[in-house]
Amino acid sequence: MMRSLGSAVSGLKVHQTRMDVIGNNISNVNTVGFKSSKVTFSDILYQTTANASGPSATSGSAGTNAKQIGLGASVSAITANIEGTGGSERTDAALDLMINGDNFFIVNNGSQNYFTKDGSFKIDAGGNLCNSYGCKVMGWQVSEETGAIQKDIVTPLTVMSPEQLYSDPEATTDVYLSGNIDQNSVQLTESSGYPLSVGFYDKIGNYYNASFAVKQAATEEGEGNALAKNIYTVELKNITDKSGNSILVTSTTGDDGKPVYALNETVNINFAGVQVESGNFTVDPETGELSYSEEAEITPQAYLVFDQANGAFVGVGSYENGTEFSAEEGADYSSVVLSIGAETEEEGNVFSPVSIDFSQITKYNNSGTTNIESNFGNLKTGLGAGHKMGNMTGIAVNKEGLVYGNYDNGETKLLGQIATASFSNPSGLESVGQNMYTTTLNSGHFNGIGVEVSLSGGTITSGVLEMSNVDLAGEFTSMITTQRGFQANSRIITVTDTLLEELINLKR
Repeated sequence: MMRSLGSAVSGLKVHQTRMDVIGNNISNVNTVGFKSSKVTFSDILYQTTANASGPSATSGSAGTNAKQIGLGASVSAITANIEGTGGSERTDAALDLMINGDNFFIVNNGSQNYFTKDGSFKIDAGGNLCNSYGCKVMGWQVSEETGAIQKDIVTPLTVMSPEQLYSDPEATTDVYLSGNIDQNSVQLTESSGYPLSVGFYDKIGNYYNASFAVKQAATEEGEGNALAKNIYTVELKNITDKSGNSILVTSTTGDDGKPVYALNETVNINFAGVQVESGNFTVDPETGELSYSEEAEITPQAYLVFDQANGAFVGVGSYENGTEFSAEEGADYSSVVLSIGAETEEEGNVFSPVSIDFSQITKYNNSGTTNIESNFGNLKTGLGAGHKMGNMTGIAVNKEGLVYGNYDNGETKLLGQIATASFSNPSGLESVGQNMYTTTLNSGHFNGIGVEVSLSGGTITSGVLEMSNVDLAGEFTSMITTQRGFQANSRIITVTDTLLEELINLKR
């Protein structure tokens, strides 16, 4: 009977262990990224009172089974349901991340890497991406040479360092014009022409406007006022900064304290193959008004030509080729160049040459209205738009874990990529608390580099957290069966005690 006491005690212990696990599961029902555990039992050592015997041909007796008395139960395993995905909780916070798949985030406490499903991250005072327990999120950095992600040993992701809080300015190298020229537009025949403004940035982010006048061109020199219906001139009128001040004009203070304006002879401009010299313009010394000089031999202008029959764009000509467009292979007559500076490659020149593409302009009837707009960037690639310096306005993480900085100048900058870890046996990981795990001999090895989440078919979702995968219905059911098992084992002890008491009373 003492064996039944021992078996019942072991039964109480294993059911108590199971209740402890159930209690931990239920207590973490709302813990982000928590993985529930389950307990499995096994029987233990048996006492054999009679061994098994086989059939005997000599005596004719049949075989007998062994007689064994079990000595109770034990906990065979406590297994975490790591591969079970918890529910999704929407937070709309950009740095709340959820892995859709079996991979883990990699975090480091300064001395060791850990692995977690808890993607509730934040930025610390040093600009590092980290979790709530002070562990830094690990990933891959951006190569300074290529600007692409460089996959190597994972390192902490610093996404808001001082140099990342702004994006560098970039000079404009390409713009394209769009719209329509109506040959019946009155402005095209006036001396002032149709006003066209082209904006661009220099290398340090200053904004400028180049002003042009579009006019119908004369058919032949010496034919009076006869105008061509398919040829237009685009004359450079002025270049001003964001305050409206011309870079072609300087201002000094006169003896009477009033400003005195003069030509800025240090500025060297070339448009459509024509070098703009100081003799091209005159300046009113009192008002600073800039105008073409009557003595100028060459006007800085381009020639814009359309097909008279269908209004399609034919080409834009520089001063050298005028309105003649050859079929030379590789020749491009869609754009002309505006350059500022004595030499475009001169060290210290803040301007880059700007290619102005005219190929999207048409010449159709539009009730006498001409409308031309300037657009930043190359028509085909979208590159070369240029921009001012930008301040960071936020951080975004895409489904592949790429971290981008968003800036108020419209730019985005790649800051790094979140690496993930994958294991052959995730259930073999050891929990160390704070929603983190570490590797064991049975989980598989972490190679220090990690993998892209997409390699295993997973994704990262921003603004969502993975909640606990605890199934309350299952836990309450397990609680009931555990309670019944504990009660039954306690009854074994009670009954065995009664039997022992009867045994002791035999001597009375």
